[in-house]
Amino acid sequence: QVQLAESGGGLVQAGGSQRLSCAASGRTDNNYVMGWFRQAPGREREFVAGMSRSGLSTYYADAVTGRFTISRDNSKNTLYLQMNSLKPEDTAVYYCAAQRGIVVRTTVDDYDSWGQGTQVTVSS
Repeated sequence: QVQLAESGGGLVQAGGSQRLSCAASGRTDNNYVMGWFRQAPGREREFVAGMSRSGLSTYYADAVTGRFTISRDNSKNTLYLQMNSLKPEDTAVYYCAAQRGIVVRTTVDDYDSWGQGTQVTVSS
């Protein structure tokens, strides 16, 4: 199983940018669909973005489309989430996740491995 560790969270002003990273270790054979999720206080964990094994296909939640970009560097076993034009409602703990499937899925239960999460706080 792959182990995941997020980094790059912190405090940012509304309208600013931030990039999250997710380093994979263990069984990093790159046969994983990768995703980013987030969870705000009092809310369920929700899908943010996902990427196919090859990196050629990406999917985004409506709330972040046009502002966030998911990418991966398989040579470094690292997944990224570039977040631009941040809003206070983007404040949450952000998690990266991996699944052994082929199709990018958007539900929590479809993912097998999770990182510990990194806090992103957007001030107004």
